[in-house]
Amino acid sequence: MDACRNILLEGLAQLNLNLDSAQIDQLLTYISLIEKWNKAYNLTAVRDRQEMVTTHLLDSLAILPHLTGSRLADIGTGAGLPGIPLAICRPDWQLSLVDSNSKKTRFVQQAVLELKLSNVEVVHARVESLQPAVAFDTVLCRAFASMPDIVRLCRHLLTASGQIIAMKGQTPHEELMQIAEDYQVIALSVPGIEAERCLVKMDAICNG
Repeated sequence: MDACRNILLEGLAQLNLNLDSAQIDQLLTYISLIEKWNKAYNLTAVRDRQEMVTTHLLDSLAILPHLTGSRLADIGTGAGLPGIPLAICRPDWQLSLVDSNSKKTRFVQQAVLELKLSNVEVVHARVESLQPAVAFDTVLCRAFASMPDIVRLCRHLLTASGQIIAMKGQTPHEELMQIAEDYQVIALSVPGIEAERCLVKMDAICNG
């Protein structure tokens, strides 16, 4: 785990993120939980623990500067990504982690309990049936759906000034041609990952 800690610390320094030792321990414990549950629950195709640090933790945390508001939804959270790393780093935010796969939400709920994350709600539901009591400032999607489907399925979850942040690899030009909403593509540099990463950001689309 020392190698994982070093990779994480170097990556956080490159991202200009200052976390305390307890948060570092939480992030590494989370990776251990994924590894422990992965065989039975098939949470991620990534099996190498060091690769999980870059592909899961640092990739999730690289989006922090682009998020606004304090109430966020992570749609199609899977193993809790990017929601759990963000919740660890920003205990002042409230995050709802949503997935329709009961095995994955079962794991995420267990991770939330073991990591003692009081700012996370785990929701087993399909996004189109989700009716939150309070709308979200930001809706996050990582490897969830195409851009047209993201807009169609998630817009009802947002406040009037809310934003959608879709995490993508290469810029999804064909998908973007299919949406009428204004958007911004933001290139991301993730420590330890050479492949292209970007965000597609859409603001205030709930009534569009």
